[in-house]
Amino acid sequence: MDSADLNVLRSVLEWRRAGQRVVLFTVVQTWGTAPRAPGAMLALREDGVVIGSVSGGCVEDDLIARLHDGRIPADGPPVQLITYGVTREEAARFGLPCGGTLRLTEERVGNPAWVTELLARCEAHEIVARELNLESGEVIVSPANKTDSLVFDGKALRAIYGPRWRLLLIGAGQLSRYVSEMARLLDFEVLICDPRTEFVHDWEEQHGRFVPGMPDEAVLSIQTDERTAIVALTHDPRLDDMALLTALDSRAFYVGALGSRVNSLKRREYLAELGLSQAAIARLHGPIGLPIGSHSPAEIALSLLAEIVAIKNGVELERKKAERA
Repeated sequence: MDSADLNVLRSVLEWRRAGQRVVLFTVVQTWGTAPRAPGAMLALREDGVVIGSVSGGCVEDDLIARLHDGRIPADGPPVQLITYGVTREEAARFGLPCGGTLRLTEERVGNPAWVTELLARCEAHEIVARELNLESGEVIVSPANKTDSLVFDGKALRAIYGPRWRLLLIGAGQLSRYVSEMARLLDFEVLICDPRTEFVHDWEEQHGRFVPGMPDEAVLSIQTDERTAIVALTHDPRLDDMALLTALDSRAFYVGALGSRVNSLKRREYLAELGLSQAAIARLHGPIGLPIGSHSPAEIALSLLAEIVAIKNGVELERKKAERA
């Protein structure tokens, strides 16, 4: 899940703590070309305020209308199913792609204790499952694996939630600023480590959180996991290689370092001399980024993040490897 879904649940918790009624909608099944994937969420407050999205907008309008015209009574069943877009006419009416169909759970949120637990565990960088019983409305939060996916059998929903993806940047130079800006738009939590005090001037807090210490210490201190990418951008081997030695033996899903093909080859040889295994060295992305002919800092940042997002989403990048061999 991304932070948009976490924000939905944060609002659900806030509204319920304030004593307001809340209905939570979750996409559980799609057919055809649906606008949102299963797991997407929207919360609807008793006064019609919404957060989140389950479609391109028209389904949201109908959900609000359901609230105002009494189709979502306060004393209704704890959970029910709603389907949009079964016919071509309905698909057109609700703004769904032609032939698309969307099924949602309409869930009245009672005791928000499960929301508190789920958010806390995600903040602790755990991956968890939310199991919803459609008959009783009972919710159970339990541990899950990164390979788990949403399961819906008509009687129960098991949805997977996890922490935000993180990007640790080694170096606070100009390129890192571009990478930080773009990464935030892509919903990454941005962390920066740079022991060179000359480079940390004028970084605003919303652009990323600074991690103190040397690069190798930073990699360890953030408890690097499978939802973390690490990129060395100082162009100073004394700092970049220090981070790489630790990062390449971590669980990070992406580890890269700025440099040309020649410098990247030399770096691999040097890491081998330092005792890093060939399996770990093979994980290094260098040169970083997809081959888009990038030259400016903004273009390099774009190519880098395109590669990181592709790997995050499970896209094979054999073409890049062949072109840079």
